[in-house]
Amino acid sequence: MILRLLACLFVLLALPAQAAEKVVAGLSRESIGITASFDGSEILIFGAVKRYAPEPEGPLDVIVTLEGPQGPVTVRRKSRQMGIWINTGSVEIPSAPSYYAVATTRPERDFLAHEVDEIYRITIPQALRNYTNATERANAAPYAEALQRIRVSHGLYKDNPGDVKLLDDTLFRADFSLPANLIEGDYTVRIFLVRKYRVIDEYSAPVTVRKVGLERWLFMLSQTYPPLYGIMSLALAVFAGWAANALFRRFLS
Repeated sequence: MILRLLACLFVLLALPAQAAEKVVAGLSRESIGITASFDGSEILIFGAVKRYAPEPEGPLDVIVTLEGPQGPVTVRRKSRQMGIWINTGSVEIPSAPSYYAVATTRPERDFLAHEVDEIYRITIPQALRNYTNATERANAAPYAEALQRIRVSHGLYKDNPGDVKLLDDTLFRADFSLPANLIEGDYTVRIFLVRKYRVIDEYSAPVTVRKVGLERWLFMLSQTYPPLYGIMSLALAVFAGWAANALFRRFLS
């Protein structure tokens, strides 16, 4: 009973109180358009710390995260059996962000308590640990680590300590470089102010990523009228084959 009370007390302390410091932030862009020539993008997140009282003691740290749409992911383990590689195990992670980037003023381990990280799911490992009980989490841990390694190598998961620039404990900015393999959907920016291992304020804002132009029209056509999209694709393939054959005949004759 005492342990439960202590745990509840820590959770209450970890939650942002009505502190004298609040986040005031903005984004360089709130929507990103994906076209056929899309090769990535940049987004600047900037802001300031608004204070209603003298600045408290202790260092101030800022965390900025950019999270893509969530979705289930099946991670499979391959093993070499009798000279061939086969699937020998799999785990479905119920909800994993398609893109996740974290920028901080310094390494998280220097100012962020593990319990607070679990509550807010700030770091990449915590963002992947969305399970119903501890047993599921323990069994899926190697698969979640593998998924993290794969998406880090593809530029979809990023941990950038020191990329948040904080001036005079008041003004801050963070630059994110978005890869070309983004999927469309609703992204979320989150900003956390941290003092003495506690989150004292939190801010969030949406960022929309959508296909635009001809790409958007074709995507909507494929989703709304699949038979028509299939017929158009087949007709285009037949025309391209006929045109290529005609060109070859003309130049070889």
